[in-house]
Amino acid sequence: MPTISVAMIVKNEQQDLAACLDTVKDWVNEIVILDSGSSDNTQEIALQYGAKFYVNTDWQGFGKQRRLAQQYVTGDYVLWLDADERVSDTLRQSILSAVEKDAENTVYQLPRLSEVFGRQIKHSGWYPDYVVRLYRRDFARYGEELVHERVHYPADATVQKLSGDLYHYTYKDIHHYLVKSAGYAKAWAEQKAQAGKKGSLWQGVTHALGCFLKMYFLKAGFLDGKQGFLLALLSTHSTFVKYADLWLRTKDK
Repeated sequence: MPTISVAMIVKNEQQDLAACLDTVKDWVNEIVILDSGSSDNTQEIALQYGAKFYVNTDWQGFGKQRRLAQQYVTGDYVLWLDADERVSDTLRQSILSAVEKDAENTVYQLPRLSEVFGRQIKHSGWYPDYVVRLYRRDFARYGEELVHERVHYPADATVQKLSGDLYHYTYKDIHHYLVKSAGYAKAWAEQKAQAGKKGSLWQGVTHALGCFLKMYFLKAGFLDGKQGFLLALLSTHSTFVKYADLWLRTKDK
């Protein structure tokens, strides 16, 4: 049976970390955590679970931080998790089965089910949110994206979907959403500006409007109740903000 390492990048995750690790502690071979400068009890919690804990405060983006974390992994397979995620029992069995089969040239997508403001979001274009999170350590790795990082793997690789949900307990409240989305918008604008892209307020308006129409109507966000409506509005705001940020960065160039 090939070995499995859980890999995580964290910062100030004492609220969620233990609940996440509880879902993997009994069946993975290694837990590797790379911290970017926590000031809470994240490290103490991680060590209680026997995690290999490292620190890198020279933050250069999500992609590079994940690449660095993978260098500490020693298992045959790496399973990526965020602190606000939980592995369901069905997904655990699916992961173990995939690792036991050990198919060549394959990466695995996990279906993620997010809970927002106290409700699981099963529409709005959010579910199933398939994310590549499991692969052989020497076969793939994250890119260097500042934000919205993704796993890079050979073009001829097989991408296999696993069964069972990866529960994602994202935005706890409005403040949490606004702080988190502001960080993503800033990193997105920086990444686009560095690539020579320019933005306009009109782009912000049209993309924001398109975001709401797609999420709430085309992707049936109205079936997610009041949380679906709120999420569509907040996503509309976040979309406009990231284009406005890009415009401000590049308007005089």
